[in-house]
Amino acid sequence: MSDQTLDLRNIPPAERHPMIHDKFAELESGEALTLINDHEPKPLFYEMQAEVDEFDAERYEVEQRDVNEFVAKLPKK
Repeated sequence: MSDQTLDLRNIPPAERHPMIHDKFAELESGEALTLINDHEPKPLFYEMQAEVDEFDAERYEVEQRDVNEFVAKLPKK
């Protein structure tokens, strides 16, 4: 088992959510997908919470490291 990291800052916005969903689906139970983003991924959190049963919303974490750098951890049940 190993967690994965996606740096989304240079990915066109329209491509981000599909890429995140694909990578999250590849994770094993107990793993997490770490995202580096240029904005707080609050809409993504709500989308994952509503649409992805395997998303562990209680263990979700996000940290703002800089003005345009947010690091979010999306754990899988």
